[in-house]
Amino acid sequence: MKKGWERKRLGETCEVVNGGTPKTGIPEYWDGKHRWITPAEMGKRLSPYVSHTDRMISDLGLRNSSAQMLPPDSVILSSRAPIGHLVINTEPMATNQGCKGLIPQSQLHYKFLYYYLSSIVDLLNALGAGATFKELSGGKLKEVPIPLPPLAEQRRIVGVLDEAFAGIATAKANTEQNRQNARALFESHLQSVFTQRGEGWVENKLKAITTKIGSGATPRGGEESYKTEGISLIRSLNVHDLGFKYAKLAFLDDKQANELSNVEVQSSDVLLNITGASVTRCCIVPDDVLPARVNQHVSIIRPISDKLAPDFLRYLLISKPYKDQLLQTGEEGGSTRQAITKAQIQEFTVSFPCAVKDQKAIAVKLDALSEETQRLARLYEQKLTALSALKKSLLHQAFAGEL
Repeated sequence: MKKGWERKRLGETCEVVNGGTPKTGIPEYWDGKHRWITPAEMGKRLSPYVSHTDRMISDLGLRNSSAQMLPPDSVILSSRAPIGHLVINTEPMATNQGCKGLIPQSQLHYKFLYYYLSSIVDLLNALGAGATFKELSGGKLKEVPIPLPPLAEQRRIVGVLDEAFAGIATAKANTEQNRQNARALFESHLQSVFTQRGEGWVENKLKAITTKIGSGATPRGGEESYKTEGISLIRSLNVHDLGFKYAKLAFLDDKQANELSNVEVQSSDVLLNITGASVTRCCIVPDDVLPARVNQHVSIIRPISDKLAPDFLRYLLISKPYKDQLLQTGEEGGSTRQAITKAQIQEFTVSFPCAVKDQKAIAVKLDALSEETQRLARLYEQKLTALSALKKSLLHQAFAGEL
């Protein structure tokens, strides 16, 4: 340990305060003058500091629960569901039973404590116990060791970290904005392709330019009947606008697949999600998952090759104008049903260049732009990962006495 530093337990350097919840069925306990925070609310905070809370409790609610008021500049830790959210209160407030309040003594700077706890979230989780969800007890929290330099050194370290993290936050915000801009540029160009159509475009219903439209089913026994290898069963979680996702791809044996022989997937089939939150996500099946079937949440759309190019159709269906139209087909009584029927897909009208070669040329250009967009997205993801790693490294250096 660095010369002049001590090592103490958290219980020796701050008071650990448990939270509590007034009975929800008693209106007099609520909507009072005392701020009251929960782990769920803490998880939504982007800043370390919190001055307002979603809910308030009354004097009566405070007296009739185990909730206790924490003075400003306390550090609040979510100690279950999950362990590890951290905030600093700038106004007096109480917490529910899923939190612990840490009130620093005079020898411990509150922001130094906040940063230290941020650096040991993995340790705090390891100390949690419980079968359904982990909970960190006040007793175990008090025993956690903390390096304790002189107060002046704590303030210096806090200043260094504040400045560094402000720079990291700015860099992350700029990187995230750049990632969104790249995606928005692709979406804008994609939309323009299908809203600013040139000469030689025609309209037709999908049923007139496809040889198959249909979805499958889940084999008897559901997920428990899936195999570790065999014939692929494509589900909605595999179908994404930016491509096929192989994670959690299910498999069937020959008997199960034969029962779904009417929804056998062929090379270049367009797959469209037709139910649930992922409705209208669309991609082309990759050849390396064939032979394959689809379940009831995915529809196969198989274009007639000399009328409609699959790559063009896929881009058409993921473009905003057509995606919005597809979503509207599922509306009933003014609300989205989040389901698209076979009949609705058959009757769906699309516009496209009459010449298939022109469709393919458009798809090739969109492929190139999509690939560049995804390349940039990967670079931005790598930068965000590097910035997060830098933050962890700085925290480690700070509490090892290396800053």
